[in-house]
Amino acid sequence: MRILVATDAWHPQVNGVVRTLTKLADGAKSLEVEFSYLTPQSFRTFAMPSYRDVRLAMPRPGRIAKLIEEAHPDSIHIATEGPIGLMVRRYCRQRKLPFTTSFHTRFPEYVRARVPVPGSLIWRALRRFHSPSRAVMAATPALACELTERGFDNVVLWPRGVDTHLFHPRAIDLCLPAPVFLSVGRVAVEKNLEAFLDLDLPGTKVIVGDGPARVALEQAYPDAIFLGEKHGEELADIYAAADVFVFPSKTDTFGLVLLEALASGLPVAAFPVKGPRGVIGDAPVGALDHDLRSACFAALDISRQDCVEFASNYTWEASARAFIDSILAVGAVLPGRNGAEPARFVA
Repeated sequence: MRILVATDAWHPQVNGVVRTLTKLADGAKSLEVEFSYLTPQSFRTFAMPSYRDVRLAMPRPGRIAKLIEEAHPDSIHIATEGPIGLMVRRYCRQRKLPFTTSFHTRFPEYVRARVPVPGSLIWRALRRFHSPSRAVMAATPALACELTERGFDNVVLWPRGVDTHLFHPRAIDLCLPAPVFLSVGRVAVEKNLEAFLDLDLPGTKVIVGDGPARVALEQAYPDAIFLGEKHGEELADIYAAADVFVFPSKTDTFGLVLLEALASGLPVAAFPVKGPRGVIGDAPVGALDHDLRSACFAALDISRQDCVEFASNYTWEASARAFIDSILAVGAVLPGRNGAEPARFVA
């Protein structure tokens, strides 16, 4: 089976969407499913206003159609609501082809953090975008429930995974005053990092990641350690060396970094909002509190082994299986999969 994923988020971006889509293909290798990606790398791009590190594609309908034809997919999944996602949606709608979508980003909250646009207008646009989808995939039961309550149809669960071969406990010393409170992710306004950096905490605050707010935050919080982007073993070492993982975001739909931290034996301190609640729930691996400082101190007493055991239940193979099962369950397979001639593009 060949699945084409259309996404506006792709390398060199470093975010949860890109990591999820990359790991999805890795997890599907044992399931005899092949993934290909339609990404901004195939088009001219321009820098996103207010976030120049993110580049948006300028796709043309003919080019989109040609790339889909060349991929010869059995199924099409639209991962993002950007220019590529819109063009692929249009392609499928014009040809009456089934497709699935996924909901990764809480755009109403992201946009409101930058410009005063009513969230209701953005939610309306998102509902319209996803309405023709055979299945709208959500990362957690809480998010799936919220989308259903907001009028989204055909919402299904698509859980995430974590690479426990990379992220696991190890003896590492960062040579920083303890305890070490760590946050990993994009350094951007929607991540609410000031809520963490403003806390009166002992030890050291460490930020891993890059983004448009980094320079300003480094200047405003000279006592915090900003390490920039880290990947692979270097990132895994930092997780393992910290004492508490602090997740101040109130807008994330999931937060892969939560699973990476837990797999490294790092307990979580976060606000009791949908992202962390959806991952952690009632498990004794995190402290969720409207008082983030209290959550940080409570997390210091959490068993690191409990965190590791909790994260071991999340694998990328299980994530890929759930993704594929949802596609098959809703019949989102293109004509030609069962012997019919597939739709072709006419220039």
